Amino acid sequence: MVKFKDYYQTLGVNRTATQKEIKSAYRSLARKYHPDANQGDKASEEKFKEITEAYEVLKDEDKRKKYDRLGSNWKAGAEFKPPPDFGSGGFGFDFEKFSDLSKSGGPFSDFFDVLFGQTFGGGAPQGGAGSRTTTSGGTRFSGARKPKDQEATIELTVEELASGAHRTLKITPPGAASKTIEVKIPKGVRAGSKVRIPGQGADSPYGRGDLFLKVKVKPHDKFTIDGDNLFCEAEISPAKAVLGGQTRVPTLDGPVKIRIPAGTQGGKLLRLRGRGLPQLKSTTRGDLLIRVKIVIPEKLSTEEKDLYEKLASLEQKSTASAN
Repeated sequence: MVKFKDYYQTLGVNRTATQKEIKSAYRSLARKYHPDANQGDKASEEKFKEITEAYEVLKDEDKRKKYDRLGSNWKAGAEFKPPPDFGSGGFGFDFEKFSDLSKSGGPFSDFFDVLFGQTFGGGAPQGGAGSRTTTSGGTRFSGARKPKDQEATIELTVEELASGAHRTLKITPPGAASKTIEVKIPKGVRAGSKVRIPGQGADSPYGRGDLFLKVKVKPHDKFTIDGDNLFCEAEISPAKAVLGGQTRVPTLDGPVKIRIPAGTQGGKLLRLRGRGLPQLKSTTRGDLLIRVKIVIPEKLSTEEKDLYEKLASLEQKSTASAN
């Protein structure tokens, strides 16, 4: 004897439920009990298998009709033995259309085996994942399948890499209608990294896959990225390069003043520690590297021109005396 299973009760629907209602109930429960959302929770894993088994039967017109022949008087959990003529009527089982096991793996219940005359087991046979072999005990279908994941691209600014982001996305997973979702992008992601959004991939009888957002970074007018570090430029005058002084530079936290040492050459790198990008799941930040650019004025006032001419004269005298 095996225990009778009330598949309608498992999905929380009436026996008169439409296919749309059954599918909706399954999706809701699959999201709740999916192994990815309940890692290490054996109870949720078993519940996920139960609802997958129930949906596998009730979504299929032929299997549902055969199950409904049992009537509505069976009590869930009671011992079950099918009527002697239950297997008659030309009922066939199409292995090619059967979505075998849930993502968490493992066989369906003994009740399912008795009802449909099949034996299902874990571990792929020699024929490879998803193949079938015939044994003295019946037919075994092996190779647990996983829900299909989907991938899309999300474009972020440099500032969003540093602070994280919230986005409203409109997605259309295969086999489902378009919908709007809210996603949170953690700070510290980088170009090319992927952000996993559980349960927003393709739908299937054994669960919905995940959505992976591949990060692309928008070009920035001030910063370039090198790992955890940021680079920017600071433009200074020739006088400031010679004498030193202060200048303002951009950072992700707003502009700040830095000190320019006397005698700074063009192309010199100055470093602001901890002003770069944060690392993922860490408070550690990279540095901001500032490349000094000496800007030669294109137009001079009369006074400026006189001063540069005096400076040139002094340089010539200094060179002559040195020779």
